[in-house]
Amino acid sequence: MELEIDSEALVTMHKDATASYPNECCGFFYGYEKGELRHVTTAVPVTNSKEGDKRRRFEISPQDYLRAEQYALENELTLLGIYHSHPDHPAKPSEHDLKQAVPYFSYVIIAVDNGETSNITSWQLNKRGIFQEEKIKNLLTDNVN
Repeated sequence: MELEIDSEALVTMHKDATASYPNECCGFFYGYEKGELRHVTTAVPVTNSKEGDKRRRFEISPQDYLRAEQYALENELTLLGIYHSHPDHPAKPSEHDLKQAVPYFSYVIIAVDNGETSNITSWQLNKRGIFQEEKIKNLLTDNVN
């Protein structure tokens, strides 16, 4: 699977990640699928509702999940996945990320080092329940990560 992210959605994710630093940010992204390509047109930040230390964990409230599904329906988009940041940590999924993941969704992780975004990756569960990295085509720079 390849993830193509429109520049506006990518900017939204990056701004959320840097504004939330040193805590983890989180949000949803939407778009459409065409074969092996997922095209992200929109990203919507949500509040990290995790109790306690938000520097190493994020949580999305059930109400925000419901709003995300409603947003997709109202805007005739597909809810493709969730993004979150890893402050001062690599853009690789943690064991906690794996435990929370569900099939189908793409999981974008943005590394934020000393308040600046440094790397972005995307992951999806394979048939064995293991994260597999997805290619990202970044429409902001037109490069493939």
